[in-house]
Amino acid sequence: MIWWQKLQKNPLARLGAIILLVFYGAVIAAEMIAPYDPYTSNINASLLPPTQIYWRNQVTGNWIGPHVYPTTQGPVSLETGARQVTVEFDQPSPLRLGVKGSEYRWLQIQLPLPTRLSLQQPGFEEIELFPGFAGNRHLFGTLGPGRINLLGTDGQARDQFSRLIYGGRISLSIGLVGIVLSFPLGLVVGGLAGYFGGVVDAVLMRLVEVIMTIPDIYLLVALAAVLPPTLSSAQRFLLIILITSFVRWTGLARVIRGQVLSLKSQTYVQASQAMGGKAFYIILRHILPQTASYVIISATLAIPGFILAEAVLSLIGLGIQQPDPSWGNMLSLATDASILVLHPWLIWPPALLIVLTVLSFNLLGDGLRDALDPRSLRSYD
Repeated sequence: MIWWQKLQKNPLARLGAIILLVFYGAVIAAEMIAPYDPYTSNINASLLPPTQIYWRNQVTGNWIGPHVYPTTQGPVSLETGARQVTVEFDQPSPLRLGVKGSEYRWLQIQLPLPTRLSLQQPGFEEIELFPGFAGNRHLFGTLGPGRINLLGTDGQARDQFSRLIYGGRISLSIGLVGIVLSFPLGLVVGGLAGYFGGVVDAVLMRLVEVIMTIPDIYLLVALAAVLPPTLSSAQRFLLIILITSFVRWTGLARVIRGQVLSLKSQTYVQASQAMGGKAFYIILRHILPQTASYVIISATLAIPGFILAEAVLSLIGLGIQQPDPSWGNMLSLATDASILVLHPWLIWPPALLIVLTVLSFNLLGDGLRDALDPRSLRSYD
């Protein structure tokens, strides 16, 4: 396929695709990659800096390979506000791959289904779609009392790297689920308005224009603020997706309408009409497939918007709630000046991952737009 060859020759699009594959692969296998349970705290180990890896025994000086030592936090200094870190050099803990650790169930799928639609007291029921696979092996870990905290620990003494991996599940999946919900609606509404025209077009487009006037981020903030605090993170996740999808399909509907207006006059569409093809069949079979290239490009460029919406809501405390991790609520620590100054390792990793994810989707979307452009395909021939 010509477009695939052109996409492969675009280094920026290829880079974006590789980064996204690595990110999504990591969050899918989060149970195995994360060395610790993201909800488990380690006693006397809050706000630890990233663990230093040693190669020689710090007592004898002998080479024993990569290892760490048990580390604990002391009391807060009244002068500097920092905490004294105590390292027990008499207990070296070797680093190994494939070590046994906390129990987990990989690929377990649970879906919160609404049982009562109410802003004040919504009802949800957790449905297990797939039980997953039990295991206790992790990509890396330690043999001994020492712990490997690659990105340090947070204020509740939880491993920051493990929370970052698990948090990516929410931040990365919200965009995919969002376009699955919003794009079919935009395709159908735009296709119907463009094909039928007249009153149908006028009514549907006025509806689209009304919804487009709603500022989505303010709507999210307003609705999230009135939700009861008893909602779980899975329930909030579902509501954020539904609210965001409700206001983000309109742009696609307008563009699809314009494309359908030009496509319905094509010879193959008129031939299908002459043969007695029904309107919905013609729209779904002959017209909408011709818009596939634009839909694919638009999807890759729309996903970052969903990710940023979740990050903003979680950052201001209205999205995914603690102790459940997401990149957005991990960034909420930036509102604490002491954390920002004394413990920057808690802030920069989630911020960097959000930036890289958004940038990668944009690079991939730009590459797809260039590769699927009919004019560039003709020139390539």
